[in-house]
Amino acid sequence: MAGIEHIKVEPDEAGMRLDRWFKIHYPGLGFGPLQKLLRSGQVRVDGGRVKTDARVQPGQMVRVPPLDVDAKKTGPIAGHDLKHADDYDLLQRMVLHEDDKVIVLNKPAGLAVQGGSGVTRNIDKMLEAWTNKKGEKPRLVHRLDRDTSGVLVIARTRGAAQKLTAAFRERDTKKTYWSLVRGVPRKHEDKISTWLVKEATADGDRMRVAKHGEDGADHAISYYRVLETAAQNLAWLEMEPYTGRTHQLRVHALHIGHPIIGDPKYFIEDPNWDFPGGIQKRLHLHARKIDIPHPNGGRLRITAPLPPHMVQTWNLLGLDLASAERDDEE
Repeated sequence: MAGIEHIKVEPDEAGMRLDRWFKIHYPGLGFGPLQKLLRSGQVRVDGGRVKTDARVQPGQMVRVPPLDVDAKKTGPIAGHDLKHADDYDLLQRMVLHEDDKVIVLNKPAGLAVQGGSGVTRNIDKMLEAWTNKKGEKPRLVHRLDRDTSGVLVIARTRGAAQKLTAAFRERDTKKTYWSLVRGVPRKHEDKISTWLVKEATADGDRMRVAKHGEDGADHAISYYRVLETAAQNLAWLEMEPYTGRTHQLRVHALHIGHPIIGDPKYFIEDPNWDFPGGIQKRLHLHARKIDIPHPNGGRLRITAPLPPHMVQTWNLLGLDLASAERDDEE
Protein backbone atom coordinates (compact mmCIF):
# COMPACT_ATOMS: atom_id res chain seq x y z
CA MET A 1 0.00 0.00 0.00
CA ALA A 2 1.51 3.33 -1.10
CA GLY A 3 1.55 6.51 0.98
CA ILE A 4 -0.33 9.72 0.18
CA GLU A 5 0.02 10.68 -3.49
CA HIS A 6 -0.69 13.93 -5.34
CA ILE A 7 -1.49 13.23 -8.99
CA LYS A 8 -1.67 15.93 -11.64
CA VAL A 9 -4.67 15.92 -13.99
CA GLU A 10 -3.50 15.60 -17.60
CA PRO A 11 -4.74 17.69 -20.57
CA ASP A 12 -6.71 14.85 -22.16
CA GLU A 13 -8.64 14.40 -18.88
CA ALA A 14 -10.22 17.87 -19.08
CA GLY A 15 -13.82 17.87 -17.90
CA MET A 16 -13.75 14.23 -16.76
CA ARG A 17 -15.92 13.32 -13.76
CA LEU A 18 -13.85 12.55 -10.67
CA ASP A 19 -15.37 9.07 -10.26
CA ARG A 20 -14.45 8.32 -13.89
CA TRP A 21 -10.92 9.65 -13.26
CA PHE A 22 -10.55 7.22 -10.32
CA LYS A 23 -11.97 4.35 -12.39
CA ILE A 24 -9.17 4.88 -14.92
CA HIS A 25 -6.33 5.39 -12.42
CA TYR A 26 -7.53 2.95 -9.71
CA PRO A 27 -9.85 0.42 -11.40
CA GLY A 28 -9.93 -1.75 -8.28
CA LEU A 29 -11.44 1.04 -6.12
CA GLY A 30 -15.23 0.63 -5.89
CA PHE A 31 -17.72 3.51 -6.03
CA GLY A 32 -18.78 3.03 -2.37
CA PRO A 33 -15.26 3.21 -0.92
CA LEU A 34 -14.51 6.25 -3.09
CA GLN A 35 -17.57 8.05 -1.70
CA LYS A 36 -16.42 7.35 1.87
CA LEU A 37 -12.97 8.79 1.08
CA LEU A 38 -14.56 11.92 -0.39
CA ARG A 39 -17.00 12.41 2.52
CA SER A 40 -14.19 12.12 5.04
CA GLY A 41 -12.03 14.59 3.06
CA GLN A 42 -9.27 12.08 2.42
CA VAL A 43 -9.59 12.64 -1.34
CA ARG A 44 -9.27 16.30 -2.31
CA VAL A 45 -8.74 18.30 -5.50
CA ASP A 46 -6.40 21.31 -5.20
CA GLY A 47 -6.77 20.99 -1.44
CA GLY A 48 -10.56 21.31 -1.43
CA ARG A 49 -13.33 18.84 -0.69
CA VAL A 50 -15.23 17.57 -3.73
CA LYS A 51 -18.03 15.17 -4.71
CA THR A 52 -17.93 12.23 -7.12
CA ASP A 53 -19.57 14.24 -9.92
CA ALA A 54 -16.98 17.05 -9.75
CA ARG A 55 -15.24 17.72 -13.09
CA VAL A 56 -11.45 17.77 -13.04
CA GLN A 57 -9.36 20.15 -15.14
CA PRO A 58 -5.80 19.95 -16.48
CA GLY A 59 -3.15 20.91 -13.93
CA GLN A 60 -5.32 20.25 -10.88
CA MET A 61 -3.78 18.05 -8.18
CA VAL A 62 -5.76 15.11 -6.84
CA ARG A 63 -4.86 14.02 -3.30
CA VAL A 64 -5.03 10.24 -3.05
CA PRO A 65 -4.68 8.64 0.42
CA PRO A 66 -3.14 5.20 0.95
CA LEU A 67 -5.42 2.66 -0.77
CA ASP A 68 -5.84 -1.11 -0.59
CA VAL A 69 -5.75 -1.21 -4.40
CA ASP A 70 -2.86 -0.48 -6.73
CA ALA A 71 -2.80 2.17 -9.39
CA LYS A 72 -3.15 0.89 -12.93
CA LYS A 73 0.46 1.13 -14.06
CA THR A 74 0.10 -0.69 -17.34
CA GLY A 75 -2.62 -1.85 -19.64
CA PRO A 76 -2.14 -4.63 -22.17
CA ILE A 77 1.38 -4.54 -23.54
CA ALA A 78 0.41 -4.11 -27.17
CA GLY A 79 1.86 -6.74 -29.40
CA HIS A 80 3.06 -8.84 -26.48
CA ASP A 81 -0.39 -9.60 -25.08
CA LEU A 82 -1.20 -12.86 -26.87
CA LYS A 83 -4.92 -12.05 -26.89
CA HIS A 84 -4.28 -8.94 -29.01
CA ALA A 85 -1.08 -9.83 -30.86
CA ASP A 86 -2.72 -10.50 -34.24
CA ASP A 87 -4.82 -7.33 -34.05
CA TYR A 88 -1.77 -5.30 -33.05
CA ASP A 89 0.26 -6.58 -36.01
CA LEU A 90 -2.56 -5.93 -38.50
CA LEU A 91 -3.19 -2.41 -37.14
CA GLN A 92 0.52 -1.58 -37.31
CA ARG A 93 0.56 -2.50 -41.00
CA MET A 94 -2.31 -0.06 -41.64
CA VAL A 95 -0.69 3.00 -40.00
CA LEU A 96 -0.18 6.03 -42.28
CA HIS A 97 0.43 8.59 -39.50
CA GLU A 98 0.90 8.43 -35.75
CA ASP A 99 1.49 11.04 -33.05
CA ASP A 100 0.50 11.60 -29.42
CA LYS A 101 -3.11 12.56 -30.28
CA VAL A 102 -4.00 11.03 -33.66
CA ILE A 103 -3.53 7.79 -35.57
CA VAL A 104 -4.49 7.56 -39.25
CA LEU A 105 -5.02 4.15 -40.82
CA ASN A 106 -5.35 2.92 -44.39
CA LYS A 107 -8.30 0.58 -43.83
CA PRO A 108 -8.40 -2.45 -46.14
CA ALA A 109 -11.53 -3.13 -48.20
CA GLY A 110 -13.70 -5.78 -46.55
CA LEU A 111 -12.76 -4.99 -42.94
CA ALA A 112 -15.64 -3.53 -40.92
CA VAL A 113 -15.09 -0.41 -38.81
CA GLN A 114 -17.66 -1.46 -36.19
CA GLY A 115 -19.43 -4.67 -35.21
CA GLY A 116 -22.76 -5.79 -36.64
CA SER A 117 -24.56 -8.80 -38.03
CA GLY A 118 -22.17 -11.14 -39.80
CA VAL A 119 -19.11 -9.18 -38.62
CA THR A 120 -16.44 -11.34 -36.98
CA ARG A 121 -13.65 -8.76 -36.83
CA ASN A 122 -13.79 -4.97 -36.76
CA ILE A 123 -11.48 -2.00 -36.22
CA ASP A 124 -13.28 -0.78 -33.08
CA LYS A 125 -12.70 -4.09 -31.30
CA MET A 126 -9.14 -4.39 -32.63
CA LEU A 127 -8.24 -1.02 -31.09
CA GLU A 128 -8.17 -2.75 -27.70
CA ALA A 129 -4.66 -3.84 -28.75
CA TRP A 130 -3.60 -0.19 -28.42
CA THR A 131 -5.03 0.34 -24.92
CA ASN A 132 -2.79 2.76 -23.01
CA LYS A 133 -1.49 2.57 -19.45
CA LYS A 134 -4.68 4.21 -18.13
CA GLY A 135 -6.82 1.50 -19.65
CA GLU A 136 -8.11 3.80 -22.43
CA LYS A 137 -8.30 2.48 -25.95
CA PRO A 138 -8.15 4.80 -29.00
CA ARG A 139 -11.53 6.07 -30.24
CA LEU A 140 -13.22 6.12 -33.63
CA VAL A 141 -14.27 9.61 -34.75
CA HIS A 142 -15.84 8.75 -38.13
CA ARG A 143 -16.73 5.71 -40.23
CA LEU A 144 -16.04 4.04 -43.57
CA ASP A 145 -18.27 1.44 -45.19
CA ARG A 146 -17.00 -2.11 -44.81
CA ASP A 147 -16.25 -2.44 -48.55
CA THR A 148 -14.62 1.02 -48.81
CA SER A 149 -10.86 1.24 -48.28
CA GLY A 150 -8.72 4.19 -47.26
CA VAL A 151 -8.14 6.93 -44.72
CA LEU A 152 -9.61 6.32 -41.26
CA VAL A 153 -8.85 8.78 -38.44
CA ILE A 154 -8.53 7.49 -34.86
CA ALA A 155 -8.22 9.62 -31.70
CA ARG A 156 -5.66 8.49 -29.14
CA THR A 157 -7.19 10.42 -26.23
CA ARG A 158 -10.57 11.57 -24.97
CA GLY A 159 -9.71 15.23 -25.58
CA ALA A 160 -8.52 14.56 -29.12
CA ALA A 161 -11.72 12.61 -29.83
CA GLN A 162 -13.85 15.59 -28.76
CA LYS A 163 -11.97 17.97 -31.06
CA LEU A 164 -11.89 15.63 -34.05
CA THR A 165 -15.57 14.71 -33.70
CA ALA A 166 -16.43 18.42 -33.58
CA ALA A 167 -14.41 19.00 -36.78
CA PHE A 168 -16.45 16.36 -38.61
CA ARG A 169 -19.72 17.67 -37.17
CA GLU A 170 -18.90 21.27 -38.14
CA ARG A 171 -17.64 20.15 -41.59
CA ASP A 172 -14.19 21.58 -41.00
CA THR A 173 -12.78 18.57 -42.81
CA LYS A 174 -12.21 17.81 -46.47
CA LYS A 175 -12.48 14.17 -47.55
CA THR A 176 -11.52 13.12 -51.07
CA TYR A 177 -12.40 9.74 -52.57
CA TRP A 178 -11.35 7.99 -55.76
CA SER A 179 -13.85 5.77 -57.56
CA LEU A 180 -14.33 3.95 -60.84
CA VAL A 181 -17.82 4.22 -62.33
CA ARG A 182 -19.73 2.75 -65.24
CA GLY A 183 -19.88 5.07 -68.25
CA VAL A 184 -18.69 8.68 -68.39
CA PRO A 185 -20.71 11.54 -66.83
CA ARG A 186 -21.88 14.16 -69.36
CA LYS A 187 -20.55 16.96 -67.14
CA HIS A 188 -16.82 16.85 -66.43
CA GLU A 189 -17.51 18.11 -62.89
CA ASP A 190 -20.71 18.79 -60.99
CA LYS A 191 -22.52 19.03 -57.67
CA ILE A 192 -25.05 16.36 -56.66
CA SER A 193 -27.74 17.46 -54.20
CA THR A 194 -30.52 15.08 -53.07
CA TRP A 195 -32.44 13.87 -50.04
CA LEU A 196 -31.60 10.36 -48.82
CA VAL A 197 -33.60 7.97 -46.66
CA LYS A 198 -32.80 4.53 -45.26
CA GLU A 199 -35.11 1.62 -46.04
CA ALA A 200 -35.06 -2.02 -44.99
CA THR A 201 -34.77 -4.59 -47.78
CA ALA A 202 -34.33 -8.36 -47.97
CA ASP A 203 -30.59 -7.70 -48.45
CA GLY A 204 -30.31 -5.41 -45.43
CA ASP A 205 -30.58 -1.63 -45.03
CA ARG A 206 -30.29 0.38 -48.22
CA MET A 207 -30.29 4.11 -48.90
CA ARG A 208 -32.40 5.65 -51.66
CA VAL A 209 -33.03 9.11 -53.03
CA ALA A 210 -36.10 10.61 -51.34
CA LYS A 211 -38.36 13.61 -51.77
CA HIS A 212 -37.86 16.76 -49.73
CA GLY A 213 -39.95 16.46 -46.59
CA GLU A 214 -40.17 12.67 -46.68
CA ASP A 215 -40.13 11.18 -43.19
CA GLY A 216 -36.56 10.39 -42.07
CA ALA A 217 -34.90 11.93 -45.14
CA ASP A 218 -31.61 13.82 -44.79
CA HIS A 219 -30.10 16.30 -47.24
CA ALA A 220 -26.91 15.07 -48.93
CA ILE A 221 -24.44 17.02 -51.09
CA SER A 222 -21.50 15.59 -53.04
CA TYR A 223 -19.10 16.96 -55.64
CA TYR A 224 -17.27 15.07 -58.35
CA ARG A 225 -14.88 15.60 -61.23
CA VAL A 226 -13.66 13.23 -63.93
CA LEU A 227 -9.92 12.54 -63.65
CA GLU A 228 -9.58 10.12 -66.58
CA THR A 229 -11.67 7.80 -68.75
CA ALA A 230 -11.24 4.38 -70.34
CA ALA A 231 -12.90 4.90 -73.75
CA GLN A 232 -16.55 5.75 -73.00
CA ASN A 233 -16.89 2.64 -70.89
CA LEU A 234 -15.51 3.71 -67.49
CA ALA A 235 -14.58 6.89 -65.65
CA TRP A 236 -12.19 7.54 -62.79
CA LEU A 237 -13.84 10.09 -60.52
CA GLU A 238 -12.57 12.22 -57.69
CA MET A 239 -15.50 12.59 -55.28
CA GLU A 240 -16.00 14.81 -52.23
CA PRO A 241 -18.89 14.34 -49.80
CA TYR A 242 -19.88 17.69 -48.26
CA THR A 243 -22.30 15.91 -45.94
CA GLY A 244 -21.61 12.53 -44.39
CA ARG A 245 -24.67 10.36 -44.97
CA THR A 246 -24.60 6.56 -45.03
CA HIS A 247 -23.53 5.22 -48.47
CA GLN A 248 -23.78 8.80 -49.78
CA LEU A 249 -21.25 8.62 -52.62
CA ARG A 250 -22.47 5.19 -53.70
CA VAL A 251 -26.10 6.33 -53.93
CA HIS A 252 -25.17 9.62 -55.61
CA ALA A 253 -23.11 7.79 -58.25
CA LEU A 254 -26.14 5.60 -59.01
CA HIS A 255 -28.41 8.67 -59.00
CA ILE A 256 -26.47 10.31 -61.87
CA GLY A 257 -26.56 7.06 -63.82
CA HIS A 258 -22.95 6.01 -63.20
CA PRO A 259 -22.84 3.45 -60.38
CA ILE A 260 -19.51 2.52 -58.81
CA ILE A 261 -17.94 -0.61 -60.24
CA GLY A 262 -18.30 -3.70 -58.04
CA ASP A 263 -20.79 -2.12 -55.60
CA PRO A 264 -22.73 -5.07 -54.10
CA LYS A 265 -25.69 -2.87 -53.11
CA TYR A 266 -26.02 -0.16 -55.74
CA PHE A 267 -24.48 -1.46 -58.97
CA ILE A 268 -27.47 -2.38 -61.13
CA GLU A 269 -26.65 -4.54 -64.13
CA ASP A 270 -27.28 -2.98 -67.55
CA PRO A 271 -28.05 -5.48 -70.36
CA ASN A 272 -26.36 -3.13 -72.82
CA TRP A 273 -23.13 -2.99 -70.81
CA ASP A 274 -20.64 -5.80 -70.30
CA PHE A 275 -18.61 -5.92 -67.09
CA PRO A 276 -14.95 -5.59 -68.19
CA GLY A 277 -12.96 -8.80 -68.09
CA GLY A 278 -10.11 -9.02 -65.61
CA ILE A 279 -11.64 -6.55 -63.13
CA GLN A 280 -12.56 -7.91 -59.72
CA LYS A 281 -16.21 -7.47 -58.75
CA ARG A 282 -15.29 -5.57 -55.58
CA LEU A 283 -16.26 -2.03 -54.65
CA HIS A 284 -13.99 0.46 -56.42
CA LEU A 285 -14.30 3.26 -53.84
CA HIS A 286 -11.31 4.49 -51.84
CA ALA A 287 -11.00 7.25 -49.23
CA ARG A 288 -7.92 8.81 -50.82
CA LYS A 289 -7.22 11.96 -48.76
CA ILE A 290 -8.28 13.80 -45.65
CA ASP A 291 -7.56 17.35 -44.51
CA ILE A 292 -8.57 17.87 -40.87
CA PRO A 293 -7.63 20.23 -37.99
CA HIS A 294 -5.09 18.62 -35.66
CA PRO A 295 -6.06 18.71 -31.94
CA ASN A 296 -2.70 20.37 -31.20
CA GLY A 297 -3.21 23.07 -33.85
CA GLY A 298 -2.53 23.32 -37.57
CA ARG A 299 -3.95 20.86 -40.07
CA LEU A 300 -3.29 17.20 -40.76
CA ARG A 301 -3.26 16.17 -44.44
CA ILE A 302 -2.95 12.45 -45.13
CA THR A 303 -3.09 10.43 -48.36
CA ALA A 304 -3.71 6.67 -48.62
CA PRO A 305 -2.44 4.46 -51.46
CA LEU A 306 -5.00 2.48 -53.45
CA PRO A 307 -5.88 -1.09 -52.37
CA PRO A 308 -4.51 -3.99 -54.47
CA HIS A 309 -7.75 -4.71 -56.38
CA MET A 310 -7.98 -1.08 -57.53
CA VAL A 311 -4.27 -0.92 -58.48
CA GLN A 312 -4.87 -4.05 -60.57
CA THR A 313 -7.81 -2.36 -62.32
CA TRP A 314 -5.93 0.91 -62.95
CA ASN A 315 -3.04 -1.07 -64.48
CA LEU A 316 -5.39 -3.16 -66.60
CA LEU A 317 -7.12 -0.05 -67.98
CA GLY A 318 -3.88 1.90 -68.43
CA LEU A 319 -5.03 4.75 -66.18
CA ASP A 320 -2.24 7.16 -65.22
CA LEU A 321 -2.05 6.45 -61.51
CA ALA A 322 1.58 7.62 -61.15
CA SER A 323 0.78 11.09 -62.47
CA ALA A 324 -2.21 11.50 -60.12
CA GLU A 325 -0.13 10.37 -57.15
CA ARG A 326 2.56 12.93 -57.99
CA ASP A 327 -0.10 15.66 -58.12
CA ASP A 328 -1.31 14.59 -54.65
CA GLU A 329 2.18 14.95 -53.23
CA GLU A 330 2.65 18.51 -54.50
